[in-house]
Amino acid sequence: MYWIYLVIASFGEIFGVASINLYLQKKSWSRLFLVVITFSFGFLFLKLAMNGIPLGTAYAVWTGLGAAGAVLIGIVFFRESADWKRLVFLLLIISGAIGLKILE
Repeated sequence: MYWIYLVIASFGEIFGVASINLYLQKKSWSRLFLVVITFSFGFLFLKLAMNGIPLGTAYAVWTGLGAAGAVLIGIVFFRESADWKRLVFLLLIISGAIGLKILE
């Protein structure tokens, strides 16, 4: 269950970062930004996850999945570059998160 909390926290992080980009592009997204950022950075699910996952592992996976998700959101929705070098480093981030799960 702790890993589910961590995944939920990671999605909050991803949506929080995406909402920042939407807010910067168009100020009418400010309400969505405030709602999402409150959920994302409230750390509720991260706190719940850390009740059963070591601090270092939880934080590394949370930030790694958040970063990977933000890259994918940027590529899919904001037309950011998807060249092979970015994708290789994205895979490194994801493999690091998987590796920490395996070692736990």
